[in-house]
Amino acid sequence: MIKKNLKVLIITSIVILLPVMAGLILWNQLPEQMPTHWNAAGEVDGWCGKAFAVFGLPLILLAAQWLCMLGTAADPKKNNHPVKLLHLVLWIIPVLSVILHAVTYATALGAAVRMELVMPVLMGLLLTIIGNYLPKCKQNYTIGIKIPWTLNSEENWNKTHRFAGWIWTVGGIAMMITGFLGGFWIFLPVVLLMVLAPLIYSYKLHRKGI
Repeated sequence: MIKKNLKVLIITSIVILLPVMAGLILWNQLPEQMPTHWNAAGEVDGWCGKAFAVFGLPLILLAAQWLCMLGTAADPKKNNHPVKLLHLVLWIIPVLSVILHAVTYATALGAAVRMELVMPVLMGLLLTIIGNYLPKCKQNYTIGIKIPWTLNSEENWNKTHRFAGWIWTVGGIAMMITGFLGGFWIFLPVVLLMVLAPLIYSYKLHRKGI
């Protein structure tokens, strides 16, 4: 599994570490305290040291990337992983690393970044893309909606993921719209719907013997 996807893994690992190079270039311009967290209003409410922001965060994301790959490689049903979906999963952390560090550096340098717009749009786009791939996801132990009823029944798995694909796609689009409209209060209900609806649907299928 790792050898088969080694090229993608190496490329994504390099992308994850690109912010380190950017941080070194901007080092003398960056403040000693860097923004790392924003509240619902898009205001910075969390900080960390410059060295940790430039070196520590990318390394943590890199470790997470390799742990995800190792966990996927250990899956007894890894042959069921669609190649496109696996590559999509491998690109999630690198894209987040580049975007979030770009926002962090820009904010630290005094740019006015609207995080209350960036985050809902970014998350909504990601979930919309994943939603389109969910129906193609075959039964496995690492990628998808892994609950007892889907893992014990291939039919339950397939029906649940077709339903979840539709919910996640619509929910992702709704999430992006909330970012542009500034309706953060809609954000949490949308997330809860995307999480709970497939679980309830799968359980109902289980109760019917599926």
